[in-house]
Amino acid sequence: MIDSPETAADVVFFDPPRLQELVTGLFAAAGLEAQDAAVAADILVTADLRGVWSHGVARVPMYLARLRSRTATPRPSIHIARVAPAVASIDGDDGLGLVVAPRAMQEAITIAQEAGIGLVGVRRSGHFGAAGYYTRQATAAGCIGMVFTNASPALPPWGAAKPFFGTSPFAFGAPAPADATFQIDMAMSRVARGKLKFAAARGESIPEGYALDPEGRPTTDGNAAFAGTMLAFGEHKGAALAWMMDILGGVFTGAGYGGDVANPFEDLDRYQQTGHVFLAFRADLFMPADAFAARMADLDRRAKELPRAAGVDEILSPGEPEQRSERAYRQRGIPLTPDVVEGLHAEAVRASMAWPFP
Repeated sequence: MIDSPETAADVVFFDPPRLQELVTGLFAAAGLEAQDAAVAADILVTADLRGVWSHGVARVPMYLARLRSRTATPRPSIHIARVAPAVASIDGDDGLGLVVAPRAMQEAITIAQEAGIGLVGVRRSGHFGAAGYYTRQATAAGCIGMVFTNASPALPPWGAAKPFFGTSPFAFGAPAPADATFQIDMAMSRVARGKLKFAAARGESIPEGYALDPEGRPTTDGNAAFAGTMLAFGEHKGAALAWMMDILGGVFTGAGYGGDVANPFEDLDRYQQTGHVFLAFRADLFMPADAFAARMADLDRRAKELPRAAGVDEILSPGEPEQRSERAYRQRGIPLTPDVVEGLHAEAVRASMAWPFP
């Protein structure tokens, strides 16, 4: 299974601004407002820049298919209601998660700037890309950010052999100096489901212990795994967290839950009904912002100065590998595999857009 497109044969590197311009144009041609199209493209291109290719532009055809099938509203009437002094409820009107989620986190930030902390629950949304995009939205505003979401069935409860809960990523981010980043973005599964999807499409094998086939047996076949069920990280612990994410993202917000969230790739006959929770709180609530930043830098330094385990060259903070990837890819270009390029080219032809690359 490909960990990075750079390791694939015939990889092509694409200029990030031009790639973002192309994806923005594709979303605009599909009916999104210009600003929404630009933000949606930024979410996906940023994921590729940070090395999270499973949630990058490879997903553009999936989002466009949902818009064409009318199971995602291109210009949703997003309704925001304050339900408590520091809490808002958002009805996403079945818009793309790429459109609904940025507004939801912005609402949480706005409330936090007024009240110190802001909590937003979202229903009637869809797949929103990489969760870490939204915690960085919070940290850029001087807030600590947390993101919870549910997702379409992919994981079983502990002991079951049928998908029921989503991989349901969790994200956390804290403001820090540029050289002391701290960002967590992780699914409840052993690997992102998008990587499993693309492994299946490419006929690649997967590591043992990642998934079960449709009969509930361990498998290394990508196609059998995608047709079967993924496995949670940490066995019963990860499975319990997936259950928790369905409570927060689904039960709590009024969104779909208990296996009712539609698969973004396959269920093109119904809205996704995904739910999210966004939390933002000011990092300077208990001390000045510069004191908080200094403590973050000190924690980072002290952690990295610890004795290293055998075979380890460097201790990295959560989010630091992605930060380094972004710096490198902004200079070298974003690596895309031929199947992803073909998918984007086909969408450009469908939209009667010029292909902006050689």
